[in-house]
Amino acid sequence: MSSSRSRIAAWFAKAASFNVESLFVRTREPGPPRSVLVHQDLPEDYYDKKGRVKKEHVFATNQHITAKYSIITFLPRNLLEQFRRVANIFFLAIAILQFFPIFPTISPGLAILPLLIVLAITALKDGYEDFKRHQADHAVNRSQTRVLRGGAFKNPNPMEAKTKTFIPAIVPMIMSHRLKRKSVKTADVEALELEAGAPQEGMTQTMPERPSGEGEPTLEDEEDIEYDDEEPGDGSYRPTSPRMSAHGHDSDIGHHDPKRAHWKKTAWEDVKVGDFVKIVDNESFPADILICATSEEENVCFVETKNLDGETNLKSRTASPVLTHLRTAGACADPHIQFRIDCDRPETNLYKLNAAVVPEKGQKSSVDIQQILLRGSVLRNTRWAIGIVLFTGEDTKIVLNSGGAPSKRSKVERQMNPQVFINLLILAVMAVVCGIVDAVLEQRYYPRGAPWLYADDQSDNNPHANGAITWAFALITFQNIIPISLYISIEAVRTIQALFIYFDHEMYYKPSDTPTLARSWNLSDDLGQIEYIFSDKTGTLTQNKMVFRQCSVGGRTYKGEGSSRVDDGSATKVGLPGEEGERRSSATQSPETLDVKKTPTSSTEDIPDVLAADKVGLAEGALSHFRDAELSADIAAAMNADEESESAVHARLINGFFTALALCHTALTSIDPETGAIQYKAQSPDEAALVQAAADVGFVFRGRDKEELTLQTPFSTAYEKYELLNILEFNSARKRMSVIVRKLGDDEAEEEGGRVFLLTKGADNVIFERLEPGNEQLKRQTEKHLDEFAGEGLRTLTLAYKVLPDDYYEEWSQRYQEAVVSLDNREGKIDAIYEEIENGLRLLGATAIEDRLQDGVPETIADLKRAGIKVWVATGDKVETAIAIGHSTNLIGREDNIVIIRGGSDGKSVYHQMYSAVESFFPLSGILGEEGVYLEEDGNTPVSPSSGYPLQRVNTGMSDLVGQHNGERPGGFVLVVDGAALTVALGDEKHKHLLLRLAMQCEGVICCRVSPLQKALVVKLVKDGLGAMTLAIGDGANDVSMIQAADVGVGISGEEGLQAANSSDYAIAQFRFLKRLILVHGHWSYARNGNMIVNFFYKNIICIGVLWWFQIYCAWSSSYVFEYTYLLWWNSFFTLAPVIAIGLFDRHVDDHALMALPELYDHSRKGEYFGLRLFAIYMFDGLVQSAFIFFLIFYAYSTTTTARSDGYAVYQYEFATVMAISAVTAANLFNGMNTHAWTGWVFFAVALGLVLVWAYTGIYSAITPGWFATPVYGNDHYLWPSAYFWFGIILTVVLALLPRFLAKAYKQSFDPSDLDRVRYLHKYYPDHDFSKDRLPSNPGNAKVQPALRRKTTSASRRPWSNNLAAGSRTDMATGLQSPHRGFDFATEENGVALQRMQTNLSEQQGKQRLLFRRPKRNGSILQTFSLPRSLRRKKPPPSRLREPADSPESVYSRP
Repeated sequence: MSSSRSRIAAWFAKAASFNVESLFVRTREPGPPRSVLVHQDLPEDYYDKKGRVKKEHVFATNQHITAKYSIITFLPRNLLEQFRRVANIFFLAIAILQFFPIFPTISPGLAILPLLIVLAITALKDGYEDFKRHQADHAVNRSQTRVLRGGAFKNPNPMEAKTKTFIPAIVPMIMSHRLKRKSVKTADVEALELEAGAPQEGMTQTMPERPSGEGEPTLEDEEDIEYDDEEPGDGSYRPTSPRMSAHGHDSDIGHHDPKRAHWKKTAWEDVKVGDFVKIVDNESFPADILICATSEEENVCFVETKNLDGETNLKSRTASPVLTHLRTAGACADPHIQFRIDCDRPETNLYKLNAAVVPEKGQKSSVDIQQILLRGSVLRNTRWAIGIVLFTGEDTKIVLNSGGAPSKRSKVERQMNPQVFINLLILAVMAVVCGIVDAVLEQRYYPRGAPWLYADDQSDNNPHANGAITWAFALITFQNIIPISLYISIEAVRTIQALFIYFDHEMYYKPSDTPTLARSWNLSDDLGQIEYIFSDKTGTLTQNKMVFRQCSVGGRTYKGEGSSRVDDGSATKVGLPGEEGERRSSATQSPETLDVKKTPTSSTEDIPDVLAADKVGLAEGALSHFRDAELSADIAAAMNADEESESAVHARLINGFFTALALCHTALTSIDPETGAIQYKAQSPDEAALVQAAADVGFVFRGRDKEELTLQTPFSTAYEKYELLNILEFNSARKRMSVIVRKLGDDEAEEEGGRVFLLTKGADNVIFERLEPGNEQLKRQTEKHLDEFAGEGLRTLTLAYKVLPDDYYEEWSQRYQEAVVSLDNREGKIDAIYEEIENGLRLLGATAIEDRLQDGVPETIADLKRAGIKVWVATGDKVETAIAIGHSTNLIGREDNIVIIRGGSDGKSVYHQMYSAVESFFPLSGILGEEGVYLEEDGNTPVSPSSGYPLQRVNTGMSDLVGQHNGERPGGFVLVVDGAALTVALGDEKHKHLLLRLAMQCEGVICCRVSPLQKALVVKLVKDGLGAMTLAIGDGANDVSMIQAADVGVGISGEEGLQAANSSDYAIAQFRFLKRLILVHGHWSYARNGNMIVNFFYKNIICIGVLWWFQIYCAWSSSYVFEYTYLLWWNSFFTLAPVIAIGLFDRHVDDHALMALPELYDHSRKGEYFGLRLFAIYMFDGLVQSAFIFFLIFYAYSTTTTARSDGYAVYQYEFATVMAISAVTAANLFNGMNTHAWTGWVFFAVALGLVLVWAYTGIYSAITPGWFATPVYGNDHYLWPSAYFWFGIILTVVLALLPRFLAKAYKQSFDPSDLDRVRYLHKYYPDHDFSKDRLPSNPGNAKVQPALRRKTTSASRRPWSNNLAAGSRTDMATGLQSPHRGFDFATEENGVALQRMQTNLSEQQGKQRLLFRRPKRNGSILQTFSLPRSLRRKKPPPSRLREPADSPESVYSRP
């Protein structure tokens, strides 16, 4: 028995887990390792016996389709999706049943017509939605890129055929005459509205759609061809079109030579594996590409990968060393250059790719991910890059990390299925009862000669078999218990709800002319039940723009003026040093050669005007200039102060601080061709903002020429020159970056000339550990400022420096070179060398940068948390960045405790870290006592929790920032998990269970360094593990899989493109619109739809109830009590309008109250508006009301004196018509009673059904047999004069509605809910401010909090300020606990560009040691930054420091 049960359970589980996608989504398995052939023929073993290329050697097309349907799959897939609804299957069976003549009913075709209409309308709606996706896909697939054509180049690599989709297959056939020689312009209003936020990937210039059969090239075709015969590295290089002559004039179109190698602009979908492609600056990569050559020195290029991994800093990539000669179209098309590229099979890992270039003659060369340009990333700060396509379409990493378009069903629709099942069971019971009783009665009364059983002995009319016929006929009679019109009504209501969202002006973003779009119309009610929100960071929460807000220099804070606003492209004016003034007039150059958008390089040779520029523009990634009047005044005072005065001491700190900012970086300089201003290009917005701020103050970085850095300062009358000696690069473990520079100077009087400086910036705890003893006052003051910065949610960096004696540096440099070339433990030795020199630092100050959030993000997240929604952030950024954003967005509260789980560490395992976190912070949660939660006994993991590491550390090698009460802060807990830990935690059920249970105890979760696939897995973990309603929001292609995995996906049509918006269910322009989308439209839609559905079931059960009670008096023969047309029009006209009005116009609470009181969403989130309980109540209510209507009217007419004046007995349809009118009246008024907001439309809808049923009764009863026969002709003659008719309707309607009316009155008066109170206040106090009624955000804050103390670097201890401190931070991998002070800095770690720079510096150092030895300087070493001698004496105020009347910017000029 148990085995049969288990088989049934297994079968049921299999049926429940079935999804339609598995039948239609072709899950293409990653192919075998591939070989990409260049100028080589396919090997013989690539062909089968029939001479066709084997399937495993055919590569995927580059056409990528996110749409769900194709021309072939639309009909079967859509029908399967619709027949997942039980009701549709039932109505199909009933319609088929009526095709048998034994069941006397209306035309079978008419019976199946409602079902066909419902299926057709739903299919049209689904098809329209998917057509929009096809249009968006088409725009992406037809984007252009330059592909090698002509010459002797032929691509032998076989490719799959492209899929025929709706757009290219249908539209050109219908409108070919309109599309000839015209660019494809989609009529998709939706796509046009999203274009404003599209990057190059989604909306580059689309290819013209050429009708088939046109072979001659058009004029526009010629414009898409470029030649690069000149050497691209040459400064005179310009891509040329065949229409342009050497002098720039139009030339004859015939000049185009197809045999000459050229670059042809080609659609992305036509790019093939093995094609050479050329990408220019700010363009996206159409596929995964191996770099051959770039325009930059040493063939390095920079790419922006935030669309892939969410990281904001630029990454450097380098060309394959054996392919760097392929720099022109002619070189790439040279048939003598033959090679192949052997690659591993496609995989999802974004950070791994193994391949090798195998030349025809020569040695094999390895290829790794540092030489690959991935689809979805964008070329930045590089004129051009040439590469070979390795992977296309479904084999690219970004597509492998995305899922297919899912078929989502709303939770309400899923909840309806059990209710429909219940109604089916009720219908089955009713049919069985009718069948059994009818069979018994027929067999009992047929022998007695019952007149109604005359001729029942025929072959087709047998009393012994008629019970089965009655059973089937009962299914037809009572079929309205399953309302077919409910589904079409829901579809119509949801469609109009989508229009309400579209036309909501409060979710319209005017700057980009972008409204909110509902791309899936059937999920509006799901927005009202969201429990978890999963958000991307970059572009979703943040703008990826930085603002230098404040700084602390020498114990003084400078908070800037107006730095919170966005500058409109203004520039900071800077003067020129005196002796450099003459250069300004002679250093002019034409704008063409200064076009930095096309020619940003790492050398000042390409931008000779950079030394003569007199203003500094906004750097890429910076939002505003930094200006501070107090700082300007301090600088001016320093220039006039005595050498030993306090102003001069502070001036030296200012000089050192901003010199460190201006030199400790890897940023590049260029000239804006339009403004002539200096523009900085950095690998991260953080670095750009820092260099920008230094320039705004007057410390202008003028560029790098080889190893020479040029700096302009307000304290110098000439450019200062520094020799870059070493870069001690930043990484997550070091949390700091340093540069070693030697100040160059010809003036022997300059004391700093030839001095070697170490300039360092990094995390406060790391820097403070390495400071020299003394100067405690400055340290305490800087720590206080850091606390203030962190309290404001700003990202902080601490700056320090050190002067290195020449002998010491020479000795250290020699040991550093030995470590660099070491073959044994190279990384460890380099870190030790770094550690050695980065000690004994002198503190300069700290910076505070704001990672500018999208408008309204903190308020939105705070209100979503008030609504009871848990917000999780999944980002590709590192831990520090994510935590900093968590603080600034209110995801992490001021007093919240941060618990960090790290993977890939040599310490505790991920499971042990999670176990220890539960044990330390949630010991009373009961998690440790659950089955399957335990620590395994092995060599590294102790069994006893008591033997684990202590969470309060006194001294570690990393930091001694200790909080005495860390983990006991009055705030909640926020869990931070990195990608390596997630890989382990999502690996098996044991880890998943503990991770989920731990996360449930926390107010929020931040997942760092996660891949797109991991984002989707985290969503599924919560969605499947808790059964919770999830919403995912993002704006990049890396968010697509997460958006598709969630119950509701929201895409932001922002700077990262259309990929997320195209794959989403809702597209918004700003994250702040999510609040209104969920709290207002979601709440309304769920309340409306839930109320509409239960009222729908009610109005049908009241009708079916009247029919059912009549069976008692008709021998259970399944006969109708009403005239059939009343039943036919019941759902179509008489009772449809009120429920539709509920779905469209009902409002539990007005929108301003829902926005002001997010706590009201709790009612919606908990599912109070729809469920089995409400369903049962409404069904019972309808059954009771049907009893009132039937029995009161039936007995009034049948057991009392006849209502007719002629004395004849009452005709059945006479009293049945009274029942029908009473039932319609009661149903409409009951629906109206359940409507909370009576608008004019609601009045109209309720009255419409009443008017129609009365008009229909009068007109239908008056139709004479001369027109056509009706069974109720003359009924009006008996109804209108009858007192039974009028009193019967009034009495039954009042009695039917009275129980519900009394229940609502009692609840409103004696047990009102929050919603009732809000409605009451709004009605009687329309101007009431509901925002004042909010609950306190954290009642626990009212308690007296214990003081926290920390161990400082000095011998003295000081109390920690609770007002400024953020919550504790516990790293479970190390046990380190510390207060969080906002440190964050983003830059590429171990990047190719930095490695090349390090190599060049090492080579230069070696040459200098052989050729030159700097003589020792006599005298003491100057341990501080000093000012020039010319400024260390009392003198009148200089005229060069002034504030011009026409500009607020500081101007530092030199005579």
